[in-house]
Amino acid sequence: MTTPSVTMNRVNAMAPADFVATFGHLFEHSPWVAERAAALRPFATPDAMLLAMTGVLDRAADDEKLALVRAHPELARRAGLDPTLTQASASEQASAGLDRLTPDEYARFNRLNDAYAARFAMPFVICVRLSDKDVILSEMERRVAHTPQAELQAAIVEIGKIAGLRLADTFKTLAENAENAP
Repeated sequence: MTTPSVTMNRVNAMAPADFVATFGHLFEHSPWVAERAAALRPFATPDAMLLAMTGVLDRAADDEKLALVRAHPELARRAGLDPTLTQASASEQASAGLDRLTPDEYARFNRLNDAYAARFAMPFVICVRLSDKDVILSEMERRVAHTPQAELQAAIVEIGKIAGLRLADTFKTLAENAENAP
């Protein structure tokens, strides 16, 4: 059986390009986070790795942070229509029921997406795997009152949660693959 230390040893020994290929998806369409974090290895644990990656994001310029937020899809609007929607995003939105909205819910999401985008010029970001559609709608209504800087920070916090869940999924896959290797 593969232990976490064996998996971390493999991660820490990866060539930078392999590290980015493996972990670049954690931050939506923004492999630069993994590229910068690769130079911070070795990591003792997956949690330490996530902390280093979110530290890279915290130290990024505001325009880089904004570009990362803008790389996320609008919720409940683009599934099945947007060729840039990652499988991870589609799956995450489905986990919160955003692929099964009633016509009224869909219209409400569209109104809130439009109001949010008009105010902040970016999509609303929340860790949908830790929410459901009612929580998401409530948070959209609450957060639209934020200042632009406060909302950018709120989106970055949510992106960290998303990345943490994606990292756990990736480590699970790496461990399974190691167990099944000859």
